[in-house]
Amino acid sequence: MLNTKSIGNKIAESRKKMNYSQSELVQKISISPQAVGKWESGESMPDLLTLVRLSEIFGVDLNYFTESQKSEESKNPQILLQQNSQNQVFTKLKKPGLSWNMSSSSWVDSDFSGLSNINNQLSSSNIKNCKFIGSNLADLTLKSNQIVHSNFSNSDLRNCNIHSSYLFNNQYVNCSLIDACFKESEINKCDFTNANFSGIEFKSIELTNCIFNQVIWNLSAFESSHLSNMEFNSNLESCSFENCSFSKVIFNKVSLTNTFFKGKKLKGIQFIDCFADRLTYEFLKNAKVDLNGLTLME
Repeated sequence: MLNTKSIGNKIAESRKKMNYSQSELVQKISISPQAVGKWESGESMPDLLTLVRLSEIFGVDLNYFTESQKSEESKNPQILLQQNSQNQVFTKLKKPGLSWNMSSSSWVDSDFSGLSNINNQLSSSNIKNCKFIGSNLADLTLKSNQIVHSNFSNSDLRNCNIHSSYLFNNQYVNCSLIDACFKESEINKCDFTNANFSGIEFKSIELTNCIFNQVIWNLSAFESSHLSNMEFNSNLESCSFENCSFSKVIFNKVSLTNTFFKGKKLKGIQFIDCFADRLTYEFLKNAKVDLNGLTLME
């Protein structure tokens, strides 16, 4: 496990450098008066959220708390190897045996902006009014999550896998969602403005009232999903809609190229000043979609 004594020493050193008393530090992070004393004596250790807050207060990187102490003990090669391994665990937040597990928890009004590589350490959690702005969340796995009123803007969510979750009124502005997969989830009133959806897969998704302004649709796939009250206003290339249903879905002034439509519930689609290549046009015609507002490309 991580060296509680080492972390306690770091907290004490930083507190003194900032000229804070223990009681003043207590007030800044809203904890019990005894907590700081126990940390500094090595009796206990802050959780991840508190360490993030401490790093902000002290103006240090989160990794500062796990840097090896210059002690006789750390000169032992075996112990030094163990400490280095622990530091890597803390830095990447994704190795087996991680002490910091954010899963199966409730997080409210927390700022995790800039966080990276948390992989599957956030599943089965309720997240409300939290910030993950500018975070590296590539390969993130979420399952059975409820995430509402949270901000993931400018984050890297490539290869993320979100399963059996509820996403409501979240911000994903300027996010990279390349090769991501959303499965058996409900996504409602989320803003994906300027997001990159290249290679994304939506499987058995309820997608409602979301904003997709100026996004990238390339090799994007929708399968067995329901789309309602949304507008596509960016070109689609090599995309697919297979066995999907639509309600009040508008394609507005876009070009559809090599895009596949298959299913029996396509009546909820409307085209406004759109263009389609021959292949896409024939897919839509075969599915008996209303082609008013759609022009065949020359």
